[in-house]
Amino acid sequence: MTITVDGISKRFGKFQALDNVSLDIPEGKLTALLGPSGSGKTTLLRIIAGLESADNGQIAFSGQDVTNLHVRDRNIGFVFQHYALFRHMTVAENIAFGLNALPRKQRPPKAKIQKRVSELLEMIQLPHLAQRFPAQLSGGQKQRVALARSIATRPKVLLLDEPFGALDAKVRKDLRRWLRNLHDEFHFTSLFVTHDQEEALELSDQVVVMSQGHVEQVNEPTELYARPDSRFVFDFLGQVNVLSGEVKHGTLSQGNAWVTVPGIQHQGDAQLYLRPHEVRLATAPSPRANLPLRIEAVSLIGSEVRVELRPEGWESEGSDNIWEVGISHAEFNQQRPVRGDLRYAVPEVGHLFTGTGARPATVGWAEAEQTPNIRLIN
Repeated sequence: MTITVDGISKRFGKFQALDNVSLDIPEGKLTALLGPSGSGKTTLLRIIAGLESADNGQIAFSGQDVTNLHVRDRNIGFVFQHYALFRHMTVAENIAFGLNALPRKQRPPKAKIQKRVSELLEMIQLPHLAQRFPAQLSGGQKQRVALARSIATRPKVLLLDEPFGALDAKVRKDLRRWLRNLHDEFHFTSLFVTHDQEEALELSDQVVVMSQGHVEQVNEPTELYARPDSRFVFDFLGQVNVLSGEVKHGTLSQGNAWVTVPGIQHQGDAQLYLRPHEVRLATAPSPRANLPLRIEAVSLIGSEVRVELRPEGWESEGSDNIWEVGISHAEFNQQRPVRGDLRYAVPEVGHLFTGTGARPATVGWAEAEQTPNIRLIN
């Protein structure tokens, strides 16, 4: 089932929660609504569910207008952040609740309900806890029960509001993997709210980035991360290093820092955005850039080493004037960088913003260095 959001607006008093939001959610895909607190993502989810009414606009399921349809008639499953399990019911009774609450003509026979509950208990790997009460479960177990309850009636749409927000990191990661596998098995249309960038990029087929009641960008996770359309999306999706300055004759400079920007015709103020993996570190300036940085911290984290550096003789925007660069363990063992060392950032790929509201231009130095008519400044 596809979901079409057309011109949805919602105001709470003087606060504009949603402002003319339009969005297409494809059938059978797992879509994330990603954004900071107050961006409107939960309000949009609740309007799609029928738990809130919009001031303007239309919601359609596979072309059918459901804007004024009651929540019980939309055939959706809803999972809340804090589980919302019935404390006086057992695990089995919680899962069966939606089936037992159906109108008499639609309600399956008791034997079929019991069979469906048993199947779902096996699916969430909790058949041995069928007679337990929610207070006797861990957070991860509660969320599995909430998910099982939400799909017991075989809804066409599954909506999840920060489904893993109340769980610790390890349990959250395990449940993300479980939900992805569950979605791939059943192929229902799913929409979930999160403010966790890693969760959205890892779990979803499509990410909708929201800010201040607007949709900033919609794309597949890999494309969204690689090609943000705006400064907001860049800043919100992970760590970013920024050099602000003035472009003159193909070079962006500020203080004693400069970097060539081949292929860019712009003259004037600009900001160069660089992801940590788009930068390498050297012990001397390169022909393409002079970006001196003093090492502040070195952290061996997982599969890479994170190096935090402070600009030397120039200023960077955001993150308390700190740059972050990821290097491999092999590079770390070879260079042995320590706090206080001077290093030089060598950009591999950059994204140059040259005006308010303008999309960034991608800058690739490797290609320029292979092109004879590009002059690099020494």
